[in-house]
Amino acid sequence: MNKKGHVLNAVLLSLGLGYLLEPAGDLETFRTIIAIGVPVTLGAMVPDIDTAFGKHRKTLHNLPLLAGFLAFPYVFGNLEYVWIGVLTHYVLDMAGSRRGIALFYPLTKKEYGLPTGVTVSSNRADLVTVIITALELLVVALIVYEVPQWGFEMGRQAAGF
Repeated sequence: MNKKGHVLNAVLLSLGLGYLLEPAGDLETFRTIIAIGVPVTLGAMVPDIDTAFGKHRKTLHNLPLLAGFLAFPYVFGNLEYVWIGVLTHYVLDMAGSRRGIALFYPLTKKEYGLPTGVTVSSNRADLVTVIITALELLVVALIVYEVPQWGFEMGRQAAGF
């Protein structure tokens, strides 16, 4: 995907996450969207910094970098949502484009991707971005609303209730 696609994904994802976490549609929803949106959008842009140095879709498109951003809030106490932007950048590059990314770089240069993508210059790139974003939000909605219910039900059955 191109920069426009990554920003589109981050903005739409932030709007969706804001409403999933604060569904009232009031000022608190707007605050949540902004609190999530800024770091998610920044995180969505970080992997493409490797276009200025290194090897694009290798140097900053890998699991060690994602692990660093997952650990960042625990070490520094801020930017809790940057990792979401980095992760969704990877998802978009793997599922939305034909090339894929080198997830295990520098251990291996092999690029991983799904056969669902389009070329970066395709006139369908925005549509693919919106579809992938909708699927990402569906996964988040399942995690937020369904997983706790499944855990409660399994616990209830285990206890014999």
